[in-house]
Amino acid sequence: MSTVASTVGKFVWHEQVSSDPKQAQDFYTQLFGWSTEAFKPGELDYTMISSGGQSHGGFSKAMEGAPPPHWLSHVRVENLDETIEKAKSAGGKLAAGPFEMGEVGRIGIIGDPQGAYISAYEPESDGPASEGVFVWDELMTSDADAAQTFYGEVFGWTTSDMGPDYGGYRIFNRGGDENGIAGLMTVPDPAIPPHWQPYVAVDDPDATAAKAQKLGGATLMEPMDVPKVGRIGVLRDPQGATFGIIKPDPAS
Repeated sequence: MSTVASTVGKFVWHEQVSSDPKQAQDFYTQLFGWSTEAFKPGELDYTMISSGGQSHGGFSKAMEGAPPPHWLSHVRVENLDETIEKAKSAGGKLAAGPFEMGEVGRIGIIGDPQGAYISAYEPESDGPASEGVFVWDELMTSDADAAQTFYGEVFGWTTSDMGPDYGGYRIFNRGGDENGIAGLMTVPDPAIPPHWQPYVAVDDPDATAAKAQKLGGATLMEPMDVPKVGRIGVLRDPQGATFGIIKPDPAS
């Protein structure tokens, strides 16, 4: 199977968006031990996350009018223009773009009907396919039923329910995949705006949470064990962007 076929409908890139990318780099490189690499040194002011000899994401400067600091998850699509039209027809909107990124490809930032943002990414060639740093993405929304319908229409995802023991948590599945690609849940507090957040794999969630606090971050959900999933926690970086950490259960 080609890289293109194997990654369509999957999350292939993640970037932290803020007014101060350098501050974000300092926090995350210290927290996770990531390296960084400049994309086109001297031409573009974009720094990529490097780990294990591969690029997994980056740090970008927020445009005027952008939401507060956040992590933006990019989903690989075959045709960006068609995806944007599907999003509009399903009640969403094109929040920014489409942007032409040269040989990198094209992206469009889509706002779903509940207000969460996600990027649809059409690479110029095969595009990134590395895995291992960002291992999960999760949508926290005010209306899980409506979100399930929207993302099904836009990306062709199906959904399965983890059952009553998991509080109605749902799994987004890509057609033909046995393993889920993302999670879907209702926000526990209506004051929390709908948003997507990525999860980073770590060896010790408790130590990572403690280290994040020493570096100026905060713990929003203390690490806890989830059967058949792993030990997970939710953190906030010093700029306000939220992200999850997980030590996956080997059986998951």
